[in-house]
Parts: sequence; C-alpha cells; structure tokens
Amino acid sequence: MIKIDKKEDCCGCNACVQRCPKHCIAMVEDQEGFSYPRINSNLCVDCGLCEKVCPKLNIRQRLNTLGYFAVKNNNESERLASSSGGVFILLAKEIISSGGVVFGAVYDENWEVHHVSATNLVEVFPMMGSKYVQGRIEESYKQAEDFLKKGRKVLFTGSPCQIAGLRSFLRFKEYSNLLAVDFLCHGVPSPGIWRQYLAESFGGYNRTAKMSPKATDGKNTVLFQSLNAKSPIGDIKFRDKTDGWKKYRFVVRQKSASKADQNSVLSSVFHYDNEYMNGFLNDIYLRPSCYHCTLKNGASHSDMTIADYWAAKVVDKDFDDDKGLGLVILYSEKGRKVFAGLDLTVREVSSENAHLYNGGFNEHTLPHPKRAKFFRMISCGYSVSDSVTTCLKVSVIRRNLRRIKTVMKKILNRA
Repeated sequence: MIKIDKKEDCCGCNACVQRCPKHCIAMVEDQEGFSYPRINSNLCVDCGLCEKVCPKLNIRQRLNTLGYFAVKNNNESERLASSSGGVFILLAKEIISSGGVVFGAVYDENWEVHHVSATNLVEVFPMMGSKYVQGRIEESYKQAEDFLKKGRKVLFTGSPCQIAGLRSFLRFKEYSNLLAVDFLCHGVPSPGIWRQYLAESFGGYNRTAKMSPKATDGKNTVLFQSLNAKSPIGDIKFRDKTDGWKKYRFVVRQKSASKADQNSVLSSVFHYDNEYMNGFLNDIYLRPSCYHCTLKNGASHSDMTIADYWAAKVVDKDFDDDKGLGLVILYSEKGRKVFAGLDLTVREVSSENAHLYNGGFNEHTLPHPKRAKFFRMISCGYSVSDSVTTCLKVSVIRRNLRRIKTVMKKILNRA
C-alpha cells in the first residue's frame, strides 16, 4: 500500500490509481489545490502494484544526453501558433500520418487541463501551446498501453514526472512503437489556484462558501467548483506571440456567439503584468515535489525533451527572428531518428548555451519565501491577484538593487 508521508514525495502522476486492480485509490485535492492518492483500505489487498509503478519510489539511472539542438519549424504559421519553435506539431503529424495516436494536454470544459488522445490533426491542435497548470493524466497510461500492445505508434507528451509515471507504469518495458517526449519544466502550478484565479477574474463559476478554520478576520474561503453557462471564456493562450516570442502575452478571449465576435478579447497583457503568471514564475504555488525534482534531465527516460532556446538572444542572434526558437535534447537513438526526419532548421548548440537563461534545468528550485503566507491569505478569503501582489512586494532598496543588477548585466553583455 502506497503511503505519502511527505507531500514532496508525490508528483501526482496518477500511475498508482491506474494500475490498482481493485480501483481502491482516488486522487483527492488538498487545501493547496493539488491532488494526492487516497486509499480505501477496506478494498486494498496489499498487492503492492501501486508502489511498483510509483516513479518517485522507482527512480532509474539518468539517460545520457546525445545532443542539444536549436530548432525552428520551417512552416512559419505552425511556429507562430506554437509556444516556441513548433516541434510538437511536427512530431504529432509524423505519428498521425502513420496511423498512430498522440497523447497530450488540452483544456476541458472548465478550462482546467487534462490528458487526452488524438488520432487526427483536428484533435491534435488543442494540444499545442503551453498550459501553465498541473494537468490530470486520468486514464492515459492505460489507454497508451492498450495502443502499444496492439502495435500502433504512440507519441506520449507531458511533463517529466508524467513521462516518468508512464515509464514506471509500463514497468520500463521497451516498446519500439512508443515515442516519449517531455518538456523542460519550471514546475507545475496548483490547479485549485488556477480555478480560483479564473473565477475571480472572469466569473462564471459555481461556488460554495466555507468558513476557513484559519481565518481570523471573519472572511470566508470560497471553494470554486465547475464552470456554469454564464462563463464568458472562449479561449486561453498563455503565450500569445502577437508582440513577439520574448514579450509573449497572456490572452483570454470571449466565447463566440457568432463569427462576428470570435476575436473579442477579455484580457490581453504581457506575461510580466499578469498576476497569475507572476505567481507561477516566482515559484509561489508550485507543487511541493517541484522544489526538489528528481525526474528531470534524463531521469524521466523520455526519448527527447523540448524547450525554448532562450540563449539565442545573446549567443545566436542571427538565428533569432523573435518568432520562437525551440531547444531539442535527445536521449535515445529512436528519438534521434525521428528528429532527423522533421522539417526543421537545425543548429547544434553546446550544453552551456542550452542551459543559459533556462531555469527549467534546475532541479532544486527554492520555494518563494512567502509561499506559506500566500496560502494563508488564500485560506482567509483573499483573491489570488491580491495575494500574489502582496507577496511579491519588495522594498525600495531591493527594487533599486535589482535595477542596478539589470543594468550591470546589460553592460557586461555588450562588452
């Protein structure tokens, strides 16, 4: 029987839930909005399968890196619709064209994120683009295993912990028809905080009020549930490239009643002006396991990792057109073979340049010093926006020090 003594020991991959033969494990959301396994001990037969498929209990030796490559999709419209260099859509097209199945993350009817399968490009398109919230893997591992056993090609994409969960769920059996691809992960934000942010910012959620046991000011904690018919949201883009790849925008568009209003925008701000993005990028509400991740940099046993090539702004300026550059890290010969067949412009880069300006490689991200304060404020009924703003306030002295450091970096880069 799997036991979670420390929350940082569970990445929420759901492998234990899917492998349990008695269906006695359920994922239950905690007060921070993250889900953890809960076991019905009356049904459990102590078979131990949940422990055998837990990626945190079965960490494998890291795979060696076969190379780092800066890339851009030669189809500009596909690249502009992607978060960075447009690698995913090319991989998906390759698999779909051979009758295979693609697994990836999409929004559900509540604008939360979950994994689904796709057998055609129409179903693949919603998987494109970054979604900065932890997604539910649901039954995807089981479904992928069924397709693999039937001999169909499978492209499975996800965070490093989701790919590690898949590999562990499959008991590390090698399938020649499986291509596992993860992305360079900064960490996964709380689904509960994302749900609350949407409700507070755009409305349309059913909700119930409950007095928080920690509240001292008489405020209620509002527990937002599912969207209702009044929700105005029609589309969400975390990284809209209207103003370029580097100055990407967080954009929420209105639900279309007709073709005439399909482009109406509810909100469009640069990512650094959006409270939710600021909280995410400052590590306030990442999953506890993200602060000391053991499943990155080859440990997930993905065939390749895709990311942004941020170093181009300094070391490969001639390659950077501000329409998005991808970084591909290869870990297997299978991955290398598929990569070689993609319609990409490719430039091999050094390990040092691949890591430059790319915090996603870090395995020991420090929690924001006011993380606990943020969740206390949420429990007392403060909004996500107000809580983030309060926790990110810095003194005049610290602001001036940051400005001095920024100026010094620019001077050094020019030298």
